[in-house]
Amino acid sequence: MPDAKRFGDPVPNWAAPIGAPVAESRGHYVQLESLDAEKHAAELFLANSVDDGIWDYLPYGPFHSASTYHRWVRSVSDGVADPSFYAFRSLDSGKAVGVGSYLRIAPAQGRVEVGHLNFSAPLQGTRAATEAMYLMMKAAFAAGYRRYEWKCDALNLPSRRAAQRLGFSYEGVFRQHLIYKGRNRDTAWFAITDGDWPALKVAFETWLSPRNFDTAGQQQERLSDMTNLVRVSSDPAL
Repeated sequence: MPDAKRFGDPVPNWAAPIGAPVAESRGHYVQLESLDAEKHAAELFLANSVDDGIWDYLPYGPFHSASTYHRWVRSVSDGVADPSFYAFRSLDSGKAVGVGSYLRIAPAQGRVEVGHLNFSAPLQGTRAATEAMYLMMKAAFAAGYRRYEWKCDALNLPSRRAAQRLGFSYEGVFRQHLIYKGRNRDTAWFAITDGDWPALKVAFETWLSPRNFDTAGQQQERLSDMTNLVRVSSDPAL
């Protein structure tokens, strides 16, 4: 029997990225903008007011006044480098309808996480929602990051389904990882690597193409069918 491998593979010709990814960009259905209280808070508060359940698995919220939400947006966007927040503006409505961020940004290791995801009811289940996640991934790998992480409460099955659909590979559960809102959180971990990204990029671009949707807006190919060919592991809870 051959000797067990002692060391990881070399990583030749890799240079650490400089700073956080910059995701400001425009797609077919969504525009990503650096989160700004004056530009986005009022629209986001209105979109978020449809359903308080969007805050269930976040460590803050719900916000029951526009001024309180405005102060929170200002607190996470004024000069804060990590997390680095973005607003998602629907190109259909012209309104800001969601938020996401890069966090735990570790350029020296080529590792970054996507999180603080808050998709209002008007954004959920839309092409714009998927494209926002694609644009954030695309910016991270274009900047030179080699690992892109997604973590969520292990009880948050919609988030786990979303991670799997988007092509993240399941990596396990960290038990008693966090306490938030007075509750225990076991955390489910997922990741995409730079080795996964080229095939996933093709899958996203194929799915997001307007040609993938008929005149009634129905998809011709499912994104999950394409990302399933790339993921190295599946979530056993799904």
